[in-house]
Amino acid sequence: MLPTCVRHRGRTLAVSLLGVLLLAACAGSRKPAPPAPAPTPAPAENRVAGVVIPPPLPPRPVVDNFYGTAVADPYLFTENTADPVVAQWMRAQADATHAVLARLPGRDALLARLREIDAAAAGSVSAVQRTAGGRLFFSRREPGENQFKLVWRAGAAGRDTVLVDPEALGQAAGKPLALVDWKPSPDGRRLAYALQVAGSEIGEVHVIDVDSGRALAPPMDRIRFASINWLDNGSGFFFARLREGFETLPATERFGDRTTHFFSIRSAQARPVFSASRNADLGLPIYAGASIAQVPGTRVAMALVTLGVERNRMLYLADLTAATEGRATWRKVVDVTDQARVITVDRDWIYVMTSNQAPRHRVLRTPLRAPAMARAEVVVPAGESVIVNIAAARDALYVTSRTGASLQLTRRPHAAPRRAEAIALPFEGNVSLLDVDARLPGAVVSVVGWTRAAQRFLLQPAGGKPAAQLTPLTLVAAGSLDAPPGLTVREAEVASHDGVKVPVSIIARSDVKLDGSNPTVLFGYGAYGITEDPFFNPRLLAWLEQGGVYVYAHVRGGGIRGTEWHLAGKQATKPNTWRDGIAVAEWLIANRYTSPRQLSIVGGSAGGIFVGRAITERPELFGAAVPLVGVMDAVRAELDPNGRANIPEFGTVDNEAGFRALYAMSSYHQVRDGVSYPAVLLVHGVNDTRVAVWQSVKFANRIGSATRGGPVLMRLDYQLGHGQGSTRAQQLLQTADTWAFLLWQAGRPGFQPRP
Repeated sequence: MLPTCVRHRGRTLAVSLLGVLLLAACAGSRKPAPPAPAPTPAPAENRVAGVVIPPPLPPRPVVDNFYGTAVADPYLFTENTADPVVAQWMRAQADATHAVLARLPGRDALLARLREIDAAAAGSVSAVQRTAGGRLFFSRREPGENQFKLVWRAGAAGRDTVLVDPEALGQAAGKPLALVDWKPSPDGRRLAYALQVAGSEIGEVHVIDVDSGRALAPPMDRIRFASINWLDNGSGFFFARLREGFETLPATERFGDRTTHFFSIRSAQARPVFSASRNADLGLPIYAGASIAQVPGTRVAMALVTLGVERNRMLYLADLTAATEGRATWRKVVDVTDQARVITVDRDWIYVMTSNQAPRHRVLRTPLRAPAMARAEVVVPAGESVIVNIAAARDALYVTSRTGASLQLTRRPHAAPRRAEAIALPFEGNVSLLDVDARLPGAVVSVVGWTRAAQRFLLQPAGGKPAAQLTPLTLVAAGSLDAPPGLTVREAEVASHDGVKVPVSIIARSDVKLDGSNPTVLFGYGAYGITEDPFFNPRLLAWLEQGGVYVYAHVRGGGIRGTEWHLAGKQATKPNTWRDGIAVAEWLIANRYTSPRQLSIVGGSAGGIFVGRAITERPELFGAAVPLVGVMDAVRAELDPNGRANIPEFGTVDNEAGFRALYAMSSYHQVRDGVSYPAVLLVHGVNDTRVAVWQSVKFANRIGSATRGGPVLMRLDYQLGHGQGSTRAQQLLQTADTWAFLLWQAGRPGFQPRP
């Protein structure tokens, strides 16, 4: 029988054992695949902590041929998680993992301590927005509450009114709900908000009158990242929506051609106005998305266009009326080649934070009335500091920048943007711009440190005073653990495999002894230019109280040193990401912070590459590994619904260079049989729309069938997705399970399972 062949993006897939042997018949001049391995015998019963763990599913030999390289894919079939065999295995694996974790003696006490810490901590605020008339809107979760509620008050010290309570709404609807996006109208009289279902990041937009709570329109469905932007007069708003019938489309097209709509309050109707296909003359790829808004105080519409995860933005301008009617002629002002990382616009100026000729960024501006990037003036030149963010308010441009591990804030008046006014902060750490609006003066900022809880401030222009003032803005009650004593933070630099110094942040108790006995978490991410800036997690106290050390490795692929750092861990340079992590692991062991058995490696989403490739390249360095919603099979990731949008970051198998990069970073493909790998706990929400759950399922089967080392467990949550919208209870339980697993594998006496 001849093999069944499917051609896909420069590769040939042979499906059948005989087909594997006859691969050359399909692949032309490409090298034939090696013979398939003999069928794996049924494994003996595997018990972990007294619980029977379902063995890996029997492999089904399949080989891809990419540009002459034969790539085995024995668990390709597990990508179909609707297959009854795969679905049953997932449920059994999840049940067994939960049973194992529940049998760890210290786990319940750890969970109780986490709950105690959480109750003593301050509440959380995830977003803040001001409107005309002094109205203040924010999403808040107090201790004891499971979900963020949407709250508003009249003035900074006004009485709070809850507008949206997703937990109560979810109980009434019989399904878990969470806020995913929201925005009030500029006058604060109306509100549009989006709710997601069961962590899927997909839900509905609702529109209400703020004072009465009355619905102004029926809910609008197919919402994934709404990008809500109101007109100045509050008569309507732009928002993004998935295509009708998106769920029935092929996986690679499901989230493509996202369409911007305009909703009119008067007609209570929404009409499509912009998308890659509707505006084909712009030549945008199907995964492009646009956030359309009115330039405040003008009759100009701006479309901020993103190309998936590509960090460089584009900006188009058009007539506002035509944009609301879907007949605009869009004019490109900022192109991808301008390397614009951030674009912010007020009624007079377009400000652009660019990496062009400035790997640590600089800021340009061009007039809105006659924009031309070729003639843009430099308002913040490149320097040693990394410019992190910019935002235009009515009075000034606000700029955050990073020197070392700490961030600084400056204010630059529009009339004299080269004159930087440094804003004094209450303590060193991370300062972020929570709310900056071109219609309003000043800003709302947050300041937080590794061991200091976030404090929010209203930054008010000077108004005759010598400098702008930071006024405390109390949105939640202070907690008793907002600045816990007895902790120390060390900032270090570690030489990587090629001599490049990698910044490292180490958090531990002040009395920690460097004797190699400390259970240590090495956390890394290293993608999209994202940086782990200082932030405060009071729950970390429960780990530190166990004698633990927590380490953030600011590996390449992230952004701690700007775009140059990002590009040094992207596509072909991606190996620097996990090799930086390996170098940090070796440094921690050499400096007696920990030992290989005590050292765990953790990372989430794209950080799954960091974790998976570190343990497949240097398994002897780690006692345990936890990939959270991790990308584990990079070769086939672009076939995921969210995959094509990630091509700019990781590459594509459509060309040989892209394949080589993806294959190198694909942990699933680098697993070797008979190796003693560290214990692995894969954590995933089944409703994840960013990284499909099959990534964890596939890797669990492959490494579980290969390892001679620790157990391979898979913690699945069927009411969760990528993590956004998770409840407090879900977060606490996941944290307790993860840390109990790590302490068990580190050999801590209180966490060894009962016989």
